[in-house]
Amino acid sequence: MNNTNSQGLEKSFRTPIIVVSLLIPIAVAILFSVKLKDFGIEVEPLAFLPPIYAAINGLTALLLVMGVLAIKNGNRKVHERFMTMAIACSVVFLVMYIAYHLTADTTVFGDVDGNKILDAKEKLNAGSLRYVYLFILLSHILLSIVIIPLVLITYVRALAARFDKHKKIAKITFPLWLYVAVTGVVVYLMISPFYVN
Repeated sequence: MNNTNSQGLEKSFRTPIIVVSLLIPIAVAILFSVKLKDFGIEVEPLAFLPPIYAAINGLTALLLVMGVLAIKNGNRKVHERFMTMAIACSVVFLVMYIAYHLTADTTVFGDVDGNKILDAKEKLNAGSLRYVYLFILLSHILLSIVIIPLVLITYVRALAARFDKHKKIAKITFPLWLYVAVTGVVVYLMISPFYVN
């Protein structure tokens, strides 16, 4: 692919990247305040999904590391496959995450009795671990918003065979994406004792 075609391909993806990067976080934020039951659709909470999508986050992290190792060993095709699988895992995660939150109430860290209110005793029992959880959760959420355009731009630059620019942004994308994937697992492990079935 010549340079003009590469730049054209990259430019043609600019608007879709912007739209997707804005649409996903807005949609997820809206869906957090909306439940299917609000529309008269009675559905049992999909309580089986959190461990599955946490495992998908773990798999994403593994694929990212394997992808980086593949490119460091000069195997571009294997690198491309691992990164494409990591993107696919992220999409599957997003679908499951949305499905779960459309059917289940938000879980509160430290809420032992499951009433969605953290009373003084529960707050005391959760202690400083609650602040650790909230920090990890907040950083995970914020970086998951930032990572969307970074992943898309990185991927499009590879598709456009603009490997110099791809490599430059991948150095930023990789650690942030890895952090989001790993903290997704950590957040699940920390909050899972407070899920109400």
